[in-house]
Amino acid sequence: MKRKLHGFTLIELIVVIAIIGVLAAILVPSMLGYVKKSKIQGANTTANTLHKAVAAYIVDLDVEDMCIPDGIHTVSDGTCTNSEPVDLGNFAKDLKQYFSDIEKTDAAFCIDDGLCVAVSVKSKKFYGTYPPFLTAKNWDYYSDELTDEKAVVEKAMQVNHIETD
Repeated sequence: MKRKLHGFTLIELIVVIAIIGVLAAILVPSMLGYVKKSKIQGANTTANTLHKAVAAYIVDLDVEDMCIPDGIHTVSDGTCTNSEPVDLGNFAKDLKQYFSDIEKTDAAFCIDDGLCVAVSVKSKKFYGTYPPFLTAKNWDYYSDELTDEKAVVEKAMQVNHIETD
């Protein structure tokens, strides 16, 4: 006696594909939100790490009777610049002992009275700050104002009510 092999009918396959399509339509947008959130949180964590590194670097400079001038400094390819000429020696080499990715990081930090009060970091297309103010919920609201790392530091200071002399 021969057994008949049963396969799936075309209707059964279409129903399964439709169910998978509905699930994908529900899950994909929510997963994209998690990706955005994690990238912003990662950038905020990097900014926090850089803040701690700059603070430690400032302590080391203080021991040597040197200081980073007040103001907003930008970091790109390990080079630190300010609106006025500043000679910090080999900034990237010195800071690398505290923050190993300094040569790969585009960032800005604000020094006021010898303290690092705010930091911004660009991680691909997302910015992170310390103190943090950027989240996945408010990213779209602020993203038009965030043109570069310096503007992000200024916005972080404004949002967190940090005043400088």
